[in-house]
Amino acid sequence: MLLAKWSSLSCPVIGMLHAPPLPGSPEYEGDMVSIRQSVLRDAEALVEGGVDGLMLENFGDSPFYPDRVPAITVAAMTSLASDLRWRFDVPLGINVLRNDGRSALAVAAACGASFIRVNVLCGARVADQGLLQGIAHDLLRERASLRASSIQIWADVDVKHSAAFAERPLADEVQDLIERGKADAVIVSGSATGQPVDLGTLSIVKDAARSTPVLVGSGVNSESIHLMLPYASGVIVGSSLKQDGSVWKPVDVSRVKPLVHAAHRS
Repeated sequence: MLLAKWSSLSCPVIGMLHAPPLPGSPEYEGDMVSIRQSVLRDAEALVEGGVDGLMLENFGDSPFYPDRVPAITVAAMTSLASDLRWRFDVPLGINVLRNDGRSALAVAAACGASFIRVNVLCGARVADQGLLQGIAHDLLRERASLRASSIQIWADVDVKHSAAFAERPLADEVQDLIERGKADAVIVSGSATGQPVDLGTLSIVKDAARSTPVLVGSGVNSESIHLMLPYASGVIVGSSLKQDGSVWKPVDVSRVKPLVHAAHRS
């Protein structure tokens, strides 16, 4: 699997590409060219800094749809993802917020991406979009019908910006993600974008996941990453790699290099 290809690295780093508001979203400014330039500029800084992969996300499209997004969002994401695949020789992932894994899969299949992120693969969560429901039953069948088994599904557990609809032991949720939802990797995040992961939670997920890779999905920086290494098969990093640590600013390559170095040297 993909993470096995990084087995020589102690902790692969996936750099986030937060796309500005895309066509159709409330804050879209009518200039797809500048959006493309912004995404490619951030990707160039991340790759120059040494990241092992990229993940594209329609971060600027809030308020997000709870499930399926419009065709224009899929078209814009596919256009951006195709440019990234042509220009950068690192694995690419796709996340279509808030929980449109089927569109993420379509984008990935069309552009040759390696993995997708799904916020709620199994179960149900309460979020600002309302009730988010698991999509594993549709997503896995669609992946099979597209003959796209090489595209991995990285699934969040106890995902950020949400609350449990009904409380269950965290270890049971992890096991359901893997055994019933067929997740290829499990992502653990803090309570919100940029917020650190609780190490106790991370330890529980790691134990429950057994041989399935576990990635830290928020709150990682060059100072804290050493705390994650005993548990994490990789990290997904966004905010801390931006200028001033602000998610709304461009990627700063001088922030990328120290974090990648810390992840790879341990």
